[in-house]
Amino acid sequence: MKEDRLLNLKSKLSTFDAEFTEVNGSPAVYIDKSRIIEACRVLKEDESLKFVSLVDSVSVDRFTKKDRYEMIYNLVSIEFNERIFVKIRLDSQKPEMESLCSVWESANWYEREAYDMIGINFINHPDLRRMYMPEYFEYHPLRKDFPLMGIPDSLPLPNK
Repeated sequence: MKEDRLLNLKSKLSTFDAEFTEVNGSPAVYIDKSRIIEACRVLKEDESLKFVSLVDSVSVDRFTKKDRYEMIYNLVSIEFNERIFVKIRLDSQKPEMESLCSVWESANWYEREAYDMIGINFINHPDLRRMYMPEYFEYHPLRKDFPLMGIPDSLPLPNK
């Protein structure tokens, strides 16, 4: 991203106490989860930014005591041919955040996958249910504390 565009981006997000970093030459910004919807609306709707496409999202288990989980949204501005990564740190004890489906409909599947595999809860998600694992499955296979050899026989699966 060109320097003048990056300065514009930083000024637009300055009211959100954004923390800027860089990932492989593209800007990345940490936004507090309490202001994520507002910040994402600015990124999408501001005429000088136009990050209209949510092309991917990943959930991360950092396996730390504080801010263990993280959501990373990969946004693209087609008009300006630019990319930004929006990152949200989530609490270790209760990983949850507001769903971005109200801003980008494509967040639906990505957030369902994060819910299923990592256990992040998305508030106001239109259809938050498991994608890969059965609904009765109480574990989240991509958490770092999930047993590498699977669930031991001593921990029986609940009945359907």
